[in-house]
Amino acid sequence: MARYIHQHKQWPQFTWDNALLQPLLSSVRHKQGRLKGYMEFLGFALRDETILQTLTSDVLKSSEIEGEFLNLEQVRSSIAKRLGMDIAGLVKTDRYIDGVVEMMLDATQKYNKPLTKDRLFGWHSALFPTGRSGLYKIAVGKWRDNDNGPMQVVSGPMGKERVHFEAPDADVLTKEMNAFLKWFNGKHSMDPVLRSGIAHFWFVTIHPFDDGNGRIARAIADMLLTASDGTQQRFYSMSAQIRVQRKQYYEVLEKTQKGNLDISQWLVWYLQCLDKALNETDKAFTRILNKAKFWDTTPDVNERQRLLINKLFDGFDGKLNTSKWAKIAKCSTDTALRDIQDLLKKKILVKEKGGGRSTSYVLK
Repeated sequence: MARYIHQHKQWPQFTWDNALLQPLLSSVRHKQGRLKGYMEFLGFALRDETILQTLTSDVLKSSEIEGEFLNLEQVRSSIAKRLGMDIAGLVKTDRYIDGVVEMMLDATQKYNKPLTKDRLFGWHSALFPTGRSGLYKIAVGKWRDNDNGPMQVVSGPMGKERVHFEAPDADVLTKEMNAFLKWFNGKHSMDPVLRSGIAHFWFVTIHPFDDGNGRIARAIADMLLTASDGTQQRFYSMSAQIRVQRKQYYEVLEKTQKGNLDISQWLVWYLQCLDKALNETDKAFTRILNKAKFWDTTPDVNERQRLLINKLFDGFDGKLNTSKWAKIAKCSTDTALRDIQDLLKKKILVKEKGGGRSTSYVLK
């Protein structure tokens, strides 16, 4: 008796309930079209800012799903440099972050190019430029082998991992990946949004690499979502929403892996997750438009104040107080306090509840 989905005789002949999926797919397609229309009405500067925020979030959150936390400013800078965006405040980036960014941009900016074994090997090499995953040496730019036993797909902190399923044996990876790539690159009448959900699940099931499979699976899914939009401009992040629903992500993945070839439950969850990602983008557009309106009408501010106001608009991590202001703006705490008091007088900032050293500030 088959324990996992890939052990069924008819694998990978997936089935699903179209009647169940169609309303969800229609909702997603409607929201994609509406948001794409919004993008066309944005000026170049706002459009670039939206794309940069989306891509930055996608890289950060895809890594966070795997328990890795990247430097936001380095990710943002790496993306801006590679897209030729003239953005203030760019910082030096390391090769690991550059590699993660290169993979994601290759998937989305070249979404209409075939997905090949060599391309996947290139992505994998970009993710692990040192040939190591943390302290451990791994096989980079090639399929995994059997040296370390069966490939178990797990989540959770070290020592408390939960095993969700075991991937196919390394001996069948060439056959499995050939079948996947043939399907992926073939001509389809199937909606690319639906294909993205299937591709994500199929690739994660095979788990062909020693590490990085989740991030590559999400890049593959993003590749097809970009195709569904018909534009390289990214304005929503599926990975950001999966990060919010990380627990449910692994739960539905495990349940589907231990079921039969009907993957309706996975596709329902995937489409619902995408629908929520599109809803979040609606909110992000509102923030970006409010930011643009603010700068059109705000009194003059100095460069330090402009820097911190923009960070507050973009979603400041934690509480903004005088010491954090001084650190980010690279000034003294006295200067930071004068900047803040000036913005309080101009009714741009307001104090949050609390006092003394705990005083923090938000946009009015």
